[in-house]
Amino acid sequence: MHKRCLLFTLAVIVSAASPSFAWWEDGHIIVAKIAEKHLSKEAQTGIRELLDGPEGERAISDSRMCNWADLIRGSGQLNRKYPKNDTWHYINIELQQKRDDSWKADEKGNDVIGAIERFKKVLADTKADKQDRKEALLFLVHFVGDMHQPLHTGNREDDRGGNQQPIESIIVNGKAAKDNFGKPHNLHKVWDGHLVDAIRGGLTVNDFATRLNDEMTDDERDAWKKGTVTDWVWDSHQITLDRVYKFTDGTDLPARDKPAAALTEENYMKANEKFVRPQLKKGGIRLATVLNECFK
Repeated sequence: MHKRCLLFTLAVIVSAASPSFAWWEDGHIIVAKIAEKHLSKEAQTGIRELLDGPEGERAISDSRMCNWADLIRGSGQLNRKYPKNDTWHYINIELQQKRDDSWKADEKGNDVIGAIERFKKVLADTKADKQDRKEALLFLVHFVGDMHQPLHTGNREDDRGGNQQPIESIIVNGKAAKDNFGKPHNLHKVWDGHLVDAIRGGLTVNDFATRLNDEMTDDERDAWKKGTVTDWVWDSHQITLDRVYKFTDGTDLPARDKPAAALTEENYMKANEKFVRPQLKKGGIRLATVLNECFK
């Protein structure tokens, strides 16, 4: 796709769909801003050469860039080019599944693991078409962020990563959380956005990303860089297994065919804020690791 056509597509989709993406926009910006602080000089140069559009589109932390993979879902032209892109944001590993010989990622690579591995190769190929490399970069920025949201790596009884797990109400920083367009709450949105809002408090996205980056130790950064994409997915899945479907006291959230739970700061939110914070940090460090490898 020609670059001008890509930017036109983005402009149309952003103007039509931005309210519905407000939940998870901040999380991806935070991950990308942390990553930018750890990019090699080669990666910085390579990214500038690929993102050579208007000034606001030259950084991976620009909202339109780090959320591009979500925004193209409304683009017929890009969906024809990438017909399976909807399945690349997640991998639904059931809670009871163990990482053993019985577990397999999607054989055709149509999950977040396969997508990241595929686009790493495209981005690293300096002989590939520039527009293909640019799109590979934008996919990677988004998908590495996605895989650090625990409900993009697991679900309970095929509830689509908590999207079909209803929640009656949510309290964030002492106030009842609202949902866009009056749609019902669900567990996926709690982790996509409400918990991020809770830990960010009144800080701007930029200030919060800086604070998270400053909190990290050298040992943490070195540890998080290690492992494969599959290792990172299972690291996130462990949080789904240990925490996501449980109240603070360790009892299970009701099944999705039972009356929906009301999540308060005492029975759920406060206990899980401490798991979201390191996931954003890990996402930023691992995104920088992936991009630095691609631009070696």
